[in-house]
Amino acid sequence: MGHANISVFVPHIGCPHQCSFCNQRSISGQQTAPTPQTVRATCEEAIRLRAGKLRDTELAFFGGSFTAIERGYMISLLEAAQSFLGEGGFAGIRISTRPDAVDEEILHLLQQYGVTAIELGVQSMSDRVLRANGRGHTAQDVVQAVDRIRQAGFELGLQMMTGLYESTVEDDWNTAQQIAALSPKTVRIYPTITIRGTELENLYRRGLYRPMELEQAVEECSGLLRFFTEREIQVIRLGLHAQESLMQDYVAGPYHPAFRELCEGRLYLKQALCQAERFPQGTPLWLWVAPNAVSKMAGQRRCNLEVLRRRNPVKIRTKVDVKPLQVVVTAADIER
Repeated sequence: MGHANISVFVPHIGCPHQCSFCNQRSISGQQTAPTPQTVRATCEEAIRLRAGKLRDTELAFFGGSFTAIERGYMISLLEAAQSFLGEGGFAGIRISTRPDAVDEEILHLLQQYGVTAIELGVQSMSDRVLRANGRGHTAQDVVQAVDRIRQAGFELGLQMMTGLYESTVEDDWNTAQQIAALSPKTVRIYPTITIRGTELENLYRRGLYRPMELEQAVEECSGLLRFFTEREIQVIRLGLHAQESLMQDYVAGPYHPAFRELCEGRLYLKQALCQAERFPQGTPLWLWVAPNAVSKMAGQRRCNLEVLRRRNPVKIRTKVDVKPLQVVVTAADIER
């Protein structure tokens, strides 16, 4: 199954805790809670615009902790989607929720309503970091929730954050390693952004929290992207989705509307620099990449090419058998 989503945001409803970083209305751009009518209208519009092309598309309830919202309201949203599932409609329903809000009873209920994938907001696997950010659950809660989700047959997705309050780069990497050990199908990576109206803003204003610089975040998250990709765990989002509301409430931190592209470009540059060292300085080189990776190899505003050309003349060439996130460097007079 692919990972195209038609999303319905349920902003900060049902969360029993106020996490230090959270202002879901700014992050999602959704100011009001959706109704069953909203769900039906969203589904109808998707089917109208993408008739016959929804086979690998899921309806996704994102934003809040879906399984922690009032039960009758949650069921009403799921019921509104039922007639849009299956033949000619959505492949299934994807939800995001908290690790401490998925017991066996709720999982059985989700099965009855066509939910096929569950994403857990893990954020960190350090209990110290989880406490500092008011998450209200432990790393062990994550492990137990993953076991229940897997036993119930749902597709598993895990979400992590980098640069949280009191988290170090080492903490972030430990989280990534523990997430990989849980073998999710998908991962989302969110660098922490300080948003107006959050506890994190208060800590930042008081000088108690220092957000990552954009360069630091790109360096770390490009490494995490490589780490998960090498383990065949699909990173389906890297960085927050661009929203007008997010920019209005942005205070500090490594936000960029094309953050994933920056991280992918960094991976291409590092590989190319390493391989270019095999050739004498000044040797014309070809950079072989997949057909859809030319702009990533070049970098934003062709910054990668500028760096590489300080040592060697380079040109980008494409080959269908080059893997995603891979570059192969050869001398320009050698056909690959």
